[in-house]
Amino acid sequence: MADPTKIIVIDDDPTGSQTVHSCLLLMQWDVETLRQGLRDESPIFFILSNTRALPPTQAEQVVMEICQNLKLALATEAVDHYLVVSRSDSTLRGHYPLETDVINRELGPFDAHFLVPAFFEGGRVTKDSVHYLIVDGELVPVAATEFAQDSVFGYHHSYLPDYVAEKTQGKIGAAQVERITLGDLSEANNALGDRLMDFNHNQCVVVDGETQKDFDRLAASMLIASGQGKHFLLRSAASILTSLANLGPQPVAPVAMASYKPTNQPGIILVGSHVQKTTEQLMTLLKDQTVQGIEIPVQQLRDHPDSPAEIIVNALTAVNEIRAEGKTPVIYTSRGELSFASVQARLDFGVTLSQLLMKIVQQLPQDISFLISKGGITSNDVLSVGLQLTSVRLLGQIIPGCSLVRTDEDHPRFPLLPVVLFPGNVGNARGLATVYERLSDKPNS
Repeated sequence: MADPTKIIVIDDDPTGSQTVHSCLLLMQWDVETLRQGLRDESPIFFILSNTRALPPTQAEQVVMEICQNLKLALATEAVDHYLVVSRSDSTLRGHYPLETDVINRELGPFDAHFLVPAFFEGGRVTKDSVHYLIVDGELVPVAATEFAQDSVFGYHHSYLPDYVAEKTQGKIGAAQVERITLGDLSEANNALGDRLMDFNHNQCVVVDGETQKDFDRLAASMLIASGQGKHFLLRSAASILTSLANLGPQPVAPVAMASYKPTNQPGIILVGSHVQKTTEQLMTLLKDQTVQGIEIPVQQLRDHPDSPAEIIVNALTAVNEIRAEGKTPVIYTSRGELSFASVQARLDFGVTLSQLLMKIVQQLPQDISFLISKGGITSNDVLSVGLQLTSVRLLGQIIPGCSLVRTDEDHPRFPLLPVVLFPGNVGNARGLATVYERLSDKPNS
C-alpha cells in the first residue's frame, strides 16, 4: 500500500486553515521547520507565506524560497506522495497565476492545477463554472461584488475559464480550461477518477462546488490518483481542505472554547480589516456594554509619518484604563479605504500600519485571556511579528471559518494564549460579537 498523501498548504494569509483542526501552522519555512511539518502526525500542515500582502516581485521570491526549501525537506524525509495547495481568497483575490507558476517551476512539473474557490462556510459556491457569493440568500456573481473592485487584485469575470484567461493575459485561453462540474462530481458519475488520471502538462482545471459532499468525492479521487503517481497542484479556498484532510470533529466544541483561556482577565480584540462586512461586525460588537473601542487614526498616520509613537502610547494607555474598568478593549483602525498615489504606495502604507499595530500587540498586558485578530493580513502579522511565533497548533474553529490557535506554554510573554484568526470577509453581522461572547463565556454564546 502506498504511503498516505501529505497535504502541504502554502497559504497567502493565515486564514486558510479555517475548516480544519489539530494541525501545524508554520510561520517560517527554513528546511528544519518544514521537516517538522512533514513529520507531524496530521495529514495536513500550513506554511503561512502572507504573500497576498506583498507586491508581485516579493511574493515570487517568498514562494520560490518556500518551494526550494520544501524540495530539500521532502527529499530528506523521503515523502513521495504529496499534494500542494496554493490556498488563497475565496473571492478570487491574490497573486494568480504568479504563485502557481512558481510552484510548478520549482516543484513540478504538475499534471494539472485545479482552481477550487468554493468556500461553503463563507457562502461562496461555484455552479456551471461561475463563482458566486451568497448575499442575503441570493447568488451574486463574484465579479459584481466589492471584492472584484479591489485596487490590487481586481478582475472582471465570474465565469472561471474567463477569469483564468484574464489573469494569465491570454496565456491560457478560456477554451483551453477543463471544467469539472457538479454533474461530474455526482455519485452517479463514475468517470471522475479516470478523468483525473488523463490530465497532464499542468492542465488548468476549474472545479464546481455547492456542498461539502461535492468536495468529498473530488478529494477521494484526487488522493487515489496521487497515490497512483499523479502530481497535482490546487489553487483553492479552504473548503476542499476539509475533504482532503478528513480529520473528523475537533477536540473542543466551539461553544466551549473559553476553557482554553489561561486567565479570567479581559482579553483584547484587534480589528484591521476594512471590508464592509468587518465594519458591520465591528459596529454590532461596539454596542455591547462590556467592550469599549479604541480607534487608531489611519489618516493621521498617513498624513503625519512622525506620529506612530504618539498613537501607540495613546492606544496602550486606553487599553489599561478600559481593562481597569473590567471591560474588553477593541482596538480598530478607522474605517474606510484611503486613497494613495499608487498601488505601491498603498502596499507600503499597509506595512507601516501593520508595524504600528504589532508594536501595540507586543506591549499588551501579559495577563490578557485571549486575543481576537480580525483580518487576514493582520492575523498573519499577529502570529509572526506580534507574538513572534515560529509555529503554532490549530485547535479548531470557534465559529465557521474562524480558527483558534494557542501559543506554547513557554511563550516568553503570552503563554497558552488563545488567538482567534478571523478573516475580514467571514461571518454574519454578529460574527465578531459571537466570538467575543464565546471567549468571554457569556450566556449569549
